[in-house]
Amino acid sequence: MKKIFNYIMAASFGMMAAGCSDFLEEQVPQGTLDENQVKNPALVENTVISAYSSFTQAEDINGSFSMWNYDVRSDDAYKGGSSVNDGDVFHQLEVQKGVLTTNWNISDMWNRLYITISRINSAISVLEMCDDSYTLKEQRMAEMKFLRAYSHFLLKRLYKNIPFILNANLTYEEYGQLSNTEYSNDEGWAAIAHELEEAYEVLPVKQAEKGRPTTAACAACLTQVELDPAGRPDNAQSNQVTSVNEEDLNKVIQYSDPAIYAAGGYALEADIHNNFRPEEQYENGCESIWAIQYSRNDGSTYGNLNWSNGLICPNIAEVTDGGCDFYKPSQNLVNAFRTDNSGLPLLNTFNQKDYNLQTDNADPRLFLTVGITGLPYMFNSAFIMDRTSNWSRSGGLYGYYVTLKQNVDPALIDQYLIKGSFWATSMNRIVFRYADVLLERAEAYAQLGKSGEAIALVNQIRSRAANSTQMISHYPAKYGVKFYCKSYMGTYDKAQTLQIVKMERRLELAMESERFFDLVRWGEAAETLNNYYAVEQNKCTVYGEAHFTADMGEYLPIPFAQVAASNGNYTQNIGNW
Repeated sequence: MKKIFNYIMAASFGMMAAGCSDFLEEQVPQGTLDENQVKNPALVENTVISAYSSFTQAEDINGSFSMWNYDVRSDDAYKGGSSVNDGDVFHQLEVQKGVLTTNWNISDMWNRLYITISRINSAISVLEMCDDSYTLKEQRMAEMKFLRAYSHFLLKRLYKNIPFILNANLTYEEYGQLSNTEYSNDEGWAAIAHELEEAYEVLPVKQAEKGRPTTAACAACLTQVELDPAGRPDNAQSNQVTSVNEEDLNKVIQYSDPAIYAAGGYALEADIHNNFRPEEQYENGCESIWAIQYSRNDGSTYGNLNWSNGLICPNIAEVTDGGCDFYKPSQNLVNAFRTDNSGLPLLNTFNQKDYNLQTDNADPRLFLTVGITGLPYMFNSAFIMDRTSNWSRSGGLYGYYVTLKQNVDPALIDQYLIKGSFWATSMNRIVFRYADVLLERAEAYAQLGKSGEAIALVNQIRSRAANSTQMISHYPAKYGVKFYCKSYMGTYDKAQTLQIVKMERRLELAMESERFFDLVRWGEAAETLNNYYAVEQNKCTVYGEAHFTADMGEYLPIPFAQVAASNGNYTQNIGNW
């Protein structure tokens, strides 16, 4: 079979609308599977596949596991849509005003991810009952531990204080006793890392079915898990970063070792754009360490399509009518791609003049990330972007830029871009890509004072960026743009190196929903975003009253419904919720 995400059990386990306190009613009932059933490979495999399928079936356009909906809190993107009232709860997150614990988007991702964990635990419960005659037992268990760790990782990034469901066989009463502060912040991250470390020892270097995790996928997740909590202290009353843990950084170096990835055939693509193409020959390329697998023409009406980006497509009249035009690149992000006379980024993007397509040098990645007025949309000259409603449903309130990484050339409608209730594609969503791992390694080196090693890794990324012109090589001659992207050649101290690495992460991973989480990890969310609001409100008026409150805005509140149903065992996150 092409992709294991294509299959889903008719009676899947764990699908419910409430949070983890209601899980047991949907879990596999203990004692109902006899010995022969447990040894049936088809039953076991179907249960495992149900767990995998949750990463496509438990998300939708309003609750994407890519987290683009929640990245509108960053300085990379505007919410977009037709107005502030279109997806108003995300507008509240964007400007950090009026966020309520009862808002549907606060509960939605919590519910979806715990549904996913419920399915995974159902599979683990069945696997635990298998004997050694099931030859894939150990490997499948490692796959499920990876998925469970990744799900907890997403929850922890969003909510910080979460209940951990690490026992697949909890009783109903035990679910009712779970606490979201059973683990300290450090202990929670350690629990996630422990599951990944166990999986790492078992998973194979390569998998025949691309959707299954490998050793490298586990290492990539571990790299991120060890880097995220490196900031200290472990203080329940603060989200501020005051120091960095060297032991965690050394683990980042361990799990980002290029040898781990080379063994599985992973490397940088020759052109960054190859990571964001829907055609089969580009999917699961050398840079894609682990991706959510989508497909088309698999026998169902719409196939196993990627609906998670369905709100992002622009509303091109008589072409993509019905596109909702959400998640629009900010002017601040576009400005960040400008380069100086040395071909290097202008590290301070505040109070700089806005990028001018005709006069300013720019990193080529700008034109692979952002659709800009006067240039072709998705590299198709039949769709030149302009300042009309085709490119801004809000009439310019959220500007006229369009994100390119999630979208597909309209010429591919009915091939890789399919209209259902919204627009969908068959394009995979890469969860862990090798460039991200290299930049995480560079960040750890920079924090450890090893500037030379960090800059060398940054230059690998910049060298690839300079050569990423297969789709846009004619832009300078035809549209007058100026590519200029060079490597760093000087000597830099620790502070300078950290600034360089942070900027490179922004440029390389722009519009991939990492930016807000990076700012929180660095302890820079409040300063960066309040500066951003002050400058950006003159370009995007929705920020007129925006303000980021430290020790509150870094994490979502615990949903009201979960606190209310927890028998007093859940504690609300700090801040005036």
